[in-house]
Amino acid sequence: MGELKADWRLRLRQGGAGGPVCGAGVLLTQDRALTCAHVVKEPDARIWVEFAENPAIASVGARVAEGGWLPTTGARGEDIALLALDSPRPHATPATLERRLERGDEVWIGGYARSFADGMWLTGRISGAHGAWIQLDADRNEQVVRRGFSGAAVQVRRGPAGPPERVVGLVVSWRGDLELALPTDNDLAFSYMIPIDKIAELVPLVDELSGPDAWDHGLDRRLRRWFAGGEEPAVRFSVVPRGGGRDRTLGHHLHRAHLVYRGGRTTPEEFADELVTRLRTPRHQAHAYRDWLLTGGAPPHRPADAEPRGAGPSLAVVGLDEDRRPLRLVPLLARVRELGFRLLVIVRGSGGDEVTEVVRQLLSPALDERAGLLIRRVEGIESEWAALNGLVESASLSPPPRTTAARRRHQLARLRAVDDPYERLTALRALLRELRADLERYGGAGAFGPRDEPGPAGRR
Repeated sequence: MGELKADWRLRLRQGGAGGPVCGAGVLLTQDRALTCAHVVKEPDARIWVEFAENPAIASVGARVAEGGWLPTTGARGEDIALLALDSPRPHATPATLERRLERGDEVWIGGYARSFADGMWLTGRISGAHGAWIQLDADRNEQVVRRGFSGAAVQVRRGPAGPPERVVGLVVSWRGDLELALPTDNDLAFSYMIPIDKIAELVPLVDELSGPDAWDHGLDRRLRRWFAGGEEPAVRFSVVPRGGGRDRTLGHHLHRAHLVYRGGRTTPEEFADELVTRLRTPRHQAHAYRDWLLTGGAPPHRPADAEPRGAGPSLAVVGLDEDRRPLRLVPLLARVRELGFRLLVIVRGSGGDEVTEVVRQLLSPALDERAGLLIRRVEGIESEWAALNGLVESASLSPPPRTTAARRRHQLARLRAVDDPYERLTALRALLRELRADLERYGGAGAFGPRDEPGPAGRR
């Protein structure tokens, strides 16, 4: 199924928030959007950008970006405006662009025609070339675009890899054989779009974003899950080289982190100062916290209501291998974990000794912690089943447990004795897969459905 709502489909107004609706647009990045030049009208005009399908994202003003004004000139088919938002909207998910077109592909178009300021949808099919534009055929003239659709995304659905809906063009115009005011007044009428491959020839940003490595959709899904918390381990590690779609995808998610440490640009001392400030420690303990973060030793006293490990804020460490002293940084991060932080650790290259230390001091402990939590869940299911067996009808219970918790706990104890950090990490991941399979076999919870883990260790 396609997206019912999307952040990247934009409604545009002239002048400001109270101005008339003048067309539609497509969000390309946190701070760039695409529409038609005739929607903007003048290169110095101010446009108001609304995230009509996600009111949680604040509207924002925009102007034509430098080099982004390509009005229609002669027969070249240019009618493009690249907009620069006054301030970025990192919470909005950008569109996925695609250059490939196939005759007969069904398309969906959402626009803001007169009397339909909240949006209306049309369908059609890709037909053929019309100069630099592409003709879109509709079953009836009522499905032809009209005023208010200019700049709207023309979407197609693709296969299971990546987002199913891709933007293949922008609505630019329509034409009727009798040249009457509305498509329905004409005997024949057709919609036209500027294809993404044509826009890519003219706008370098679109060329970059419509390439095969524009975004890393797999990393996007993994980062969304991790930042959402829930069932994810408290430490995540990834290799993200500079440049390209993988780096772009990472950058789009960094706003989700409560703190960001950039290797080579931030020093441990600066980070410790900021962290102590953010923690709002008692004034008499500020120096003790700072010294402990930097040098270790006995941890300062923490309040009784402090966040448990894995349930607190997130820290993104970008470019660990670019830090001046990465081997000094890793134990500092381990101490940050003791404060309840979840860690996203990024290296730019394959890494060296610091990656081994990340595995030993951060990744393995986080997976061990996760395995212990899942074992407690299995134990809870076994205890619950034993207590209720014979008291209620068997059909009301999950399948009888196989007393796996004791075996899994024994497996975990054996893994803790493994010396090689990579071997231990691989085995922990295998154990987690087995534990998830155990829980899935038992229905994922106790006999009567999901419940919270008892005690602080189960807080989410």
